[in-house]
Amino acid sequence: MSRPTASDPRRLAARNARLAAICGVVFASMVGMAFASVPLYRAFCQATGFGGTVRRAAAAPTVVSDRTVVVAFDTNVRGLAWSFTPNVPSQVARLGDSKLAFFKVTNNSDQPLTGRAVYNVTPGSAGYFFSKLECFCFKNQTLAAHQSAEFPVVYFVDPRFGLDDDTRGISQITLSYTFFPAKPLAANGSQGYSNPAGSAAARPAS
Repeated sequence: MSRPTASDPRRLAARNARLAAICGVVFASMVGMAFASVPLYRAFCQATGFGGTVRRAAAAPTVVSDRTVVVAFDTNVRGLAWSFTPNVPSQVARLGDSKLAFFKVTNNSDQPLTGRAVYNVTPGSAGYFFSKLECFCFKNQTLAAHQSAEFPVVYFVDPRFGLDDDTRGISQITLSYTFFPAKPLAANGSQGYSNPAGSAAARPAS
């Protein structure tokens, strides 16, 4: 039977240190993957329309169909002293045609509040065909005490909507928004709705 030598404790300590380092790397990787999975999942949903997630588009289709679909608007607020309503309850949209809709938001509190709107469409099968070009929901929105504003969304429904088994026969899509509290962004000019040249901008409520 071999006898332990003076170097055994050093070898054991080195082995334990390597094992601890490996465990630390594995743990850090798992944590990183957990945090990364959220934006990856969001990107997947926006790319595929999974679960009714609305896609974000860079340009409108070049083909506009004679077929139409009713787009209804649903608005909700959670945890904010805001009123939030669409200017019109619904619109009739030609497939492939860009549509502009406005939503009125009022801060009913005595202090500035920042919110972020999350969104989806129903039925879920319509998510793949529903896209936004511009939306107040892309960024946090801050309203001063008792301030009202009208926020725009520019959207379209793909001309291929209604041609597959999942969407054939659907005559109405509901676009649903819910505002939740959000932390204000740094004061660097990026707070609120972006207004590229020539695009629809947020406007004071009348």
